[in-house]
Amino acid sequence: MPDFLLLIFIILILVAALIFLFFFTFGKSDKEKKSGKAKKKDKSALFKEANRRLSQNPKDPDALMILADLQFSDNDFEKAAKTYGILATLTATNPNLDEFTINLRYGLSMIRLGQNDEAYKSLLIAKALKPEGFEVNFNLGQLDFLRRNYEKAAAALKVAHASAKDHPGTIKYLGQSLFKLKSYKEAGVLLKRAIDLEPNDKETFFYLAQTYFELGQSENAVKIFMHLRPDPEIGPQASLFAGTIHFNARQYQAAIEDLELGLKHEKVPEDIFLEMKYRLAAAYTQAQNMDAALRQFRDIRTVNPGYKDTAEQIRRLSEFHSNKNLQIYMMAPTSEFVSLCRNLTSTFFPKAAVKIVDVTVNKNEYADITCEISTTKWEDVIMFRFIRTSSPVGELFLRDMQTRLKDVHAGRGFCVTAGSFTQTAKQFVEARLIDLVEKDALLKAMSSL
Repeated sequence: MPDFLLLIFIILILVAALIFLFFFTFGKSDKEKKSGKAKKKDKSALFKEANRRLSQNPKDPDALMILADLQFSDNDFEKAAKTYGILATLTATNPNLDEFTINLRYGLSMIRLGQNDEAYKSLLIAKALKPEGFEVNFNLGQLDFLRRNYEKAAAALKVAHASAKDHPGTIKYLGQSLFKLKSYKEAGVLLKRAIDLEPNDKETFFYLAQTYFELGQSENAVKIFMHLRPDPEIGPQASLFAGTIHFNARQYQAAIEDLELGLKHEKVPEDIFLEMKYRLAAAYTQAQNMDAALRQFRDIRTVNPGYKDTAEQIRRLSEFHSNKNLQIYMMAPTSEFVSLCRNLTSTFFPKAAVKIVDVTVNKNEYADITCEISTTKWEDVIMFRFIRTSSPVGELFLRDMQTRLKDVHAGRGFCVTAGSFTQTAKQFVEARLIDLVEKDALLKAMSSL
């Protein structure tokens, strides 16, 4: 019997709990519905009251303020801008109006309507009234950034940042403004923080990568640029940066991959397209793929015949393409260049015995080859300087060579170039035992190999 009574008691408690839960849940829901309806009714009543008063007095400041605030809260920015605009004209004669709020919200409405110049004027008035306000400084900073007034943008955004340390937009635009002002260390700190707050913001990632690039942190930069290559908006620029970094590091195949990916995008601005093509041609040239390099330069010529030195590059590469030895002389790895130069030394004295006694290479710019030359009539030490350039060679190179001739005790020297010599260089050797060998003579020597 006691067990039976205990069971009934437990059942009654459970039933009471369920009844309480039912009334609590649905009673609360009804209250919320009533509250929502009341708010809608209040808003509707406010609209009606404001419009009634305005029908009697179109410049009723209180009615206009109520109407403008309701329109702004409903995101009806076109109507809100119009109403706040009317209020702005009344502030000069009505000190009771909230001039700051009127100008701030008029400016914000204009931003939403894409009328940034009008918004800027209004926000400047608001800032004059409350210089430390977050909302006015953030929006002014953003507008100044878009207007490329980066110093003003940074100043306004710093004020906004002081009162809202973790506001993502403020941190983002402040970081970007500082980047534009070349304050790369400060920019980097802020941009990393912006990414922590908004990890999917690819634009901020792009700015951070550029910041790393400017700070000389190429490894960090190229990782981000490579990650951004597939993006339809930022991808072309990111590919260009990645390709440039890899090219500068002499990683030519990686540069080719970057630039080829960038060129696959559907919408590539012409200036970026041309620069990617130009650098891709340079990478193919360094990789000794003359056919591919020529294709890129010819594509550039089709779009913009006057782009950089495209015409000269086409002429130059066409010549290399038809003359393997000239290509090796100008562009091959140092070992191949030196091997060719060693063979060329014998062409200057075809009937003599040539013994190479020393080879010195300077930064892949030129090679000095010292030889002992023996004929039936004479013997001498002769030094050949082979210069890897198609540009005019000046007097300074020859002065350095004259010193080198004395160091190796050479009785005579030959200075060889794939280009030409300046007039001052030719005058310098007139009374010295240095023979100048220009491009035509070099090509003739190559043809005899």
